[in-house]
Amino acid sequence: MPILEKIKQFKLILSPMAGITDKPFRQLARQFGADHTVSEMLTSDPTLQNTRKTAQRSDHSGEHGIIAVQIAGSEPAQLAAAAQYHVANGAQIIDINMGCPVKKVCNVLAGSALLQNEKLVNEILNAVVQAVDVPVTLKTRLGWDDEHKNIMTIAKMAEQAGIAALAIHGRTRTQMYKGEAKYDLIHQVKQELGIPVWANGDITSPQKAAQVLAETGADGILMGRGAQGNPWLFADVKYYLENNKLPEPLPFQAACDTILAHLQTMHDFYGEVGGVRIARKHIGWYLENLPDGEDCRKQINQIDHANQQFDTLAEFLRQQSEKHEFWQRDYFQAA
Repeated sequence: MPILEKIKQFKLILSPMAGITDKPFRQLARQFGADHTVSEMLTSDPTLQNTRKTAQRSDHSGEHGIIAVQIAGSEPAQLAAAAQYHVANGAQIIDINMGCPVKKVCNVLAGSALLQNEKLVNEILNAVVQAVDVPVTLKTRLGWDDEHKNIMTIAKMAEQAGIAALAIHGRTRTQMYKGEAKYDLIHQVKQELGIPVWANGDITSPQKAAQVLAETGADGILMGRGAQGNPWLFADVKYYLENNKLPEPLPFQAACDTILAHLQTMHDFYGEVGGVRIARKHIGWYLENLPDGEDCRKQINQIDHANQQFDTLAEFLRQQSEKHEFWQRDYFQAA
């Protein structure tokens, strides 16, 4: 099946997140039912293409599914060249970031800062689409701030430029991740466009996923922060959409096995120093709803050796497994 046709079938997508959606986490999301994953954001600056961080973020060896690479920048020619570079290195989809709200990205007029300059947005979209022979997708926001919600203009530009699918986070840049995501403009965009439109923002439960799909009419949803410490979200959402009810609770031991396998994969992928450091945030997310989880997190954050980190977490989970039959998720309590 051609990639463009596959894109139309993507329903559950892992939202790209810098520092989080690395290869170990992308593989985990796919294991639990994500239809599509995208690499962490990669700068279009050619002087940074050979750094260790870029090499790790560009590593898709052994991955299943379509390889998608997200690029960020503000120079049309540079972004086009970056797209060509990544396609030459195996990318099957190029995703353009016009949604990242963090200061270090926006301060160089990349990410969601581009939404202030529609002419430049148009130049970038056309330059990248014309530079490569693979589909190009776009991830963006509603606009820069509440007074400048220009997503409809951006969306029509994207479709005219040949963008294959559009992902929209239901916040402006100035909102960052505060307040609640709004979906009415995503619905309007979906009504106007002929390309796939994906909704993003605050989708942290199967119930919310169904609600957002119904409200927006979107072709698919991106889930990011809701999957942190909860890779089972994709399986739960998939089951809920197909059966209109939550699945059976996840056995506690099955969750423990997944967590420890994820930890080992991070150690293997990054090496001892990097693996231990990067694993800390994931461990924190896994433990945040467990009794005494915060105390364990603090203890683990003082550990600098991979084996000790693994053994400490494994012992804590073993002790917890004697108290819990199922792994707890908030949306099961709310059901």
